[in-house]
Amino acid sequence: MLSAMIKKNDVTAKWLIGLVSFVVFIAVVILSRVKLDFQLGFDVHVFARINALLNSAVAVLLVAALIAVKQKKFQWHKRLMFLAIGLSSLFLISYIAHHLLSEQTLYGGTGWMRTVYYFILITHIFLAAIILPFILFTAYRAMIAEWPAHKKIARITWPIWFYVAVTGVLVYLMINPYYT
Repeated sequence: MLSAMIKKNDVTAKWLIGLVSFVVFIAVVILSRVKLDFQLGFDVHVFARINALLNSAVAVLLVAALIAVKQKKFQWHKRLMFLAIGLSSLFLISYIAHHLLSEQTLYGGTGWMRTVYYFILITHIFLAAIILPFILFTAYRAMIAEWPAHKKIARITWPIWFYVAVTGVLVYLMINPYYT
């Protein structure tokens, strides 16, 4: 196992994780309702493509990190997970930029695919809204080398995070033909 990266301070960690999670959630909610009206000289839907690529990369990194930890390659697992967190942070910036600069894109499909799309979208949004504190607590437990607690919360965090990443790509792929 790896040694601790930071000194344990659960009280401060809980406050910081709670504050960061709350601020990010509120920022996404508020900024998703704000539209900036100016031309950048390029198709702002490029951010949606970037989001899909980032989500794809995060999904691949999560699988690779899971494989690494199962093979007891803990240093690789750590690197892959920090990279996944970094790319998820870039995703958040790109997501906010896309929603600040573009109009809402409505799904144009019909029939059973419309039902599938909205099921995926609704579950994606809900789980994306709650996953950040899980990710941060899981990372914190790893950084203080509390491996049993890290493993316990990671068993909850990993599948939710993976689902959010994969469904983020699916939402893009399903709505992409309907961009106006």
